[in-house]
Amino acid sequence: MATDLPNGYRPSDDEPFMNERQREYFRRKLVSWKEDIVRESRETIQNLQTEPTPNADLADRASTEAERQLELRTRDRQRKLINKLLLQAVIEWKDDNYQKMYEAERTARAKTGL
Repeated sequence: MATDLPNGYRPSDDEPFMNERQREYFRRKLVSWKEDIVRESRETIQNLQTEPTPNADLADRASTEAERQLELRTRDRQRKLINKLLLQAVIEWKDDNYQKMYEAERTARAKTGL
């Protein structure tokens, strides 16, 4: 069962570390992060489908296709990474190993630039 959080809640040093409210706060944060990545991936795919492909020059067409492939790979890598991070967070929460979870988040943010 989800814990109710007041509007604008932010974890503080005054409360016990990773109590139920903090767990719920970080769970929501991770889910929100995942939803943002999925939404951005859908937007990218939609934009790639609606953008016209240049017909004039073969070099221009190849360059455009390379950019599209790079964008798709980047979005797919982000999607896989956030799924892995969410799974790892659930495992770490069950084991109460928060330092590993914190390090995993920092690594994921560094890799994705988020």
